[in-house]
Amino acid sequence: MTKSITSSNQFSESVIEQATLNWFKELGYEHIFGPETAPDSAYPERGEYQEVILVSRLRNVLLRLNPSLPAELVEEVVRKVIHLSSQTLVSINRTFHRLLVNGVDIEYTGTDGRIVGDRVRLVDFNNPENNDWLVVNQFTILQGSMNRRPDIVVFLNGLPLSVIELKSTIDENATIWSAFNQLQTYKNQISNLFIYNEVLVVSDGIEARIGSLTADRERFMPWKTIEGEDLAPVQKPQLEVLLRGVFEKRRFLDLLRYFIVFEEENGGVLNKKLAAYHQFHAVNVALEQTLRACDVVQKGQVAERRSGYFTRKPVDSVPGDHRVGVIWHTQGSGKSLTMAFYAGRVISHPKMENPTVVIITDRNDLDDQLFGTFSRCHDLLRQIPVQAENHQHLHQLLQVASGGVVFTTIQKFLPPAGQNGNGEPLSERRNIVVIADEAHRSQYDFIDGYARHMHDALPNASFIGFTGTPIEQNDRNTRAVFGNYVSVYDIQRAVEDGATVPIYYEGRLAKLELDEQLKPHLDEEFEEVTEGEELEQKEKLKTKWAALEAVVGSEKRIQIIARDFVQHFENRLEVMDGKAMIVCMSRRICVELYNAIITLRPEWHSEDDLQGTIKIVMTGSASDPLEWQQHIRSKARREELAKRFKNPNDPFKIVIVRDMWLTGFDAPPLHTMYVDKPMYGHGLMQAIARVNRVFKDKPGGLIVDYLGLADQLRQALANYTAEGGTGEAAIDQEQAVAIMQEKYEICLGLFHGFNWSKWTTGTPAEKLGLLPMAQEHIFGQDDGKNRLLKAVTELSQAFALAVPHPKTIAIRDDVGFFQAVRSAVAKTTSDSGRSVETMDHAIRQIISRAVASEEVIDIFTAAGLKKPDISILSDEFLAEIQGMPQHNLALELLKKLLNDEIKLRSRKNLVQSRSFSEMLERTIRAYQNRAIETAQVIEELISIAKEIREADKRGEELHLTEDEVAFYDALEVNDSAVKVLGDETLQEIARELVKMVRNNVTIDWTVKETVRAKLRVMVKRILRKYGYPPDKQEKATQTVLEQAELLARDWAE
Repeated sequence: MTKSITSSNQFSESVIEQATLNWFKELGYEHIFGPETAPDSAYPERGEYQEVILVSRLRNVLLRLNPSLPAELVEEVVRKVIHLSSQTLVSINRTFHRLLVNGVDIEYTGTDGRIVGDRVRLVDFNNPENNDWLVVNQFTILQGSMNRRPDIVVFLNGLPLSVIELKSTIDENATIWSAFNQLQTYKNQISNLFIYNEVLVVSDGIEARIGSLTADRERFMPWKTIEGEDLAPVQKPQLEVLLRGVFEKRRFLDLLRYFIVFEEENGGVLNKKLAAYHQFHAVNVALEQTLRACDVVQKGQVAERRSGYFTRKPVDSVPGDHRVGVIWHTQGSGKSLTMAFYAGRVISHPKMENPTVVIITDRNDLDDQLFGTFSRCHDLLRQIPVQAENHQHLHQLLQVASGGVVFTTIQKFLPPAGQNGNGEPLSERRNIVVIADEAHRSQYDFIDGYARHMHDALPNASFIGFTGTPIEQNDRNTRAVFGNYVSVYDIQRAVEDGATVPIYYEGRLAKLELDEQLKPHLDEEFEEVTEGEELEQKEKLKTKWAALEAVVGSEKRIQIIARDFVQHFENRLEVMDGKAMIVCMSRRICVELYNAIITLRPEWHSEDDLQGTIKIVMTGSASDPLEWQQHIRSKARREELAKRFKNPNDPFKIVIVRDMWLTGFDAPPLHTMYVDKPMYGHGLMQAIARVNRVFKDKPGGLIVDYLGLADQLRQALANYTAEGGTGEAAIDQEQAVAIMQEKYEICLGLFHGFNWSKWTTGTPAEKLGLLPMAQEHIFGQDDGKNRLLKAVTELSQAFALAVPHPKTIAIRDDVGFFQAVRSAVAKTTSDSGRSVETMDHAIRQIISRAVASEEVIDIFTAAGLKKPDISILSDEFLAEIQGMPQHNLALELLKKLLNDEIKLRSRKNLVQSRSFSEMLERTIRAYQNRAIETAQVIEELISIAKEIREADKRGEELHLTEDEVAFYDALEVNDSAVKVLGDETLQEIARELVKMVRNNVTIDWTVKETVRAKLRVMVKRILRKYGYPPDKQEKATQTVLEQAELLARDWAE
């Protein structure tokens, strides 16, 4: 058995790579070392390093899977797969994905002379062992001038479907995100490999993530289960769980075939999406239950204990009962996409015999949103979905012999006014599946309302419910129609997986200082009037609603809300980039609040849909008041506004709504919702979840309550936990404030005894002058740097969640100071050789308020120094550092600058960089052991700096090039060799070695033992030729080869 990697151990990249290969072997994959596939190997798998497909393997599989295919057509298929073209990498990738899943269409002349059309399979999706499974490590690829070698490539039938990038557990600078960044670089430099990519994986041996070709950091997700029934034990390495969970042959084929979609979003940007583990397993179990409910087949089961995640067969399910079950996946975790994946699986299953899938919602805007998702996934559905326009159109769509994906609101099953349905079924077929979005009794009225008409129309259909909130315990009717849960993925699990962010709650009603007559009083018997009812049945508005609306919408109260909102949201924007939604009780209040806000901020208004910071999104008609008309838009105009609002860079920051966009609407930059409308139960849970979407480093969303909904929220949460849900629907903002206070105290402790009052009172120059002294103060403490970096990061996150609580306003200047020092410390000590993490930030720094915005704070400014004109190793600059009063800061700065210089040399000159590195390490160790004082260590570091500077001149003195100096140093490291041979002979050997290495290094030579052996012989021959001391030849040869590796890598780049 393969040994497990545990988090307590430390592993180099090669050990992680070997463990990964062993896991693949246990899954039944063949393994080949990359150089063995090379054109110049004994058994080449490809003709050139530019080739990324193993053509002979592809050709062999094509013949095996398509035995009737003439040999010449095999070559045509291979050509079609190799020569794909499109404008972008993602669009070519989509073209390939279609060929992979559907096969390659070809035409040829039959024996009778007629043109015959056929489809050639690239993969056998039904019989995993009929395919060719291969994993290759160190697979070198040339493209243009680039020579790159990804860690592991997974091939299926010779096609490179997955790339796995690994990083060392030992190296603290190598994380899964540096592996992620490397994949992004590869996509640009060796894009040909990614034309065929289906899955990307990154890991550092402890953490592991999986993502698609277009996935950003937020969408590289963990895979936390192997078989699907339960979460894997936390002791099991994430990488092992991911590999066994995804790359097991049957599961991997299903993932490729049914769980990958391409969606055009945000103005035509093509995104590739991969199912997360909870979606993958929920759909597979739901398919099994569909076959049972339709009485097609019953086979196997998935059963699991209840927790924050489970997938199981319902206990009370029986064949042919038409109840598939309920999938409860918390809002924001991809429910709409899960529905599309499910529909695709049901449609493509042969036992379902081309079923009809009906997707029902209870509102037109939800129907439109869900229809949009399914339309973008039409490849998965193998047909174009259709939206029923009315009752009559719905009847036409359902009276078909087979097939079809039909979207409708449940109201369209009800006959038009004045018509009594004849009670005749529209279809008695058993292979009709009805998918209900947000399956709750309140929406569907199963007893004597719309749902009864639906059952009458489709008496033998099977029903599955999807919901983002739990079904109430006393809601027996919903369970009677759909059955029990087959999959649960709750708030806590979604937050822990990074699928959503936590939601915080701030009650502001008490802070508004409203007169008693302006305070709304919610009644338990209060029934909400929807926008549709308000629009269509104005004369029938319920009196309680009308009375409450009058209080909530009074002119004085709206003025107070507007002032509070503007101040609150502007404070939020200063610390976290993003957008806001205001939810009002009526369309009248929406309009009047809009007017009140733009009176305070006229620059936010624009009548142009393409301009402006604030908009109302609502329905209406020509009979509505004239001043409302500018806010009443067509469906197409509302969709354009939705695109603007979802775009984080668009200045459209604030939307006011009544009912629109409260369910099924995803806008990741949205981080604050202001609620001034009565809401209850699952409707409330759905609405507040608009702010839980993942966006950059957004730490959470905030619900601001102007109406006093705390009791309603508690009631909704009680139902949620009663149904077994874990995690809090909305966390009291006071908790974020408490965390912020705790982190603030830690930061205060770090700066105890340091006076930073000038940060708030001084000039920009005085403020900048604080930074060197502040860094000195931090560097003078045990592990001060790391403690500061951690504490300020955590404080910034908690601060962003808590703003604009009064306690945040009180400490904001201090937080700005801490952030400025953190930034300076990070610049002074960071390793510039490390790949910069490219993640954008939602959390904004407060520093800009404190210092002049035009001032660029770089490492030198932060240390109170002028940037050196020529070199950081010049006498003038070194003298300036030595003269700094802040000795701890000077030491850290020198250490960083020298480290960077040595790292730069390590790419060229092995011996020299090793020598300087050892000198630096020795000096720092002596200082850390308190063997020498700060002033003395600075002296020694400056001495090293001068030696590095002098080393640059040696090439001129020796009349050698930079490369030749590197080999000269490799030979000169042996004192007896210098004495025996003298400088001139060593110079000659160095020149000959450079020439020989340049002429003999080939692609992949560093990992090809035959080539290394040949070079070793040639090096020894040159050394013998010039009389290099025999007893020193072996060590010199080894050093020369290591130096050759460095230079060959540099030449390649």
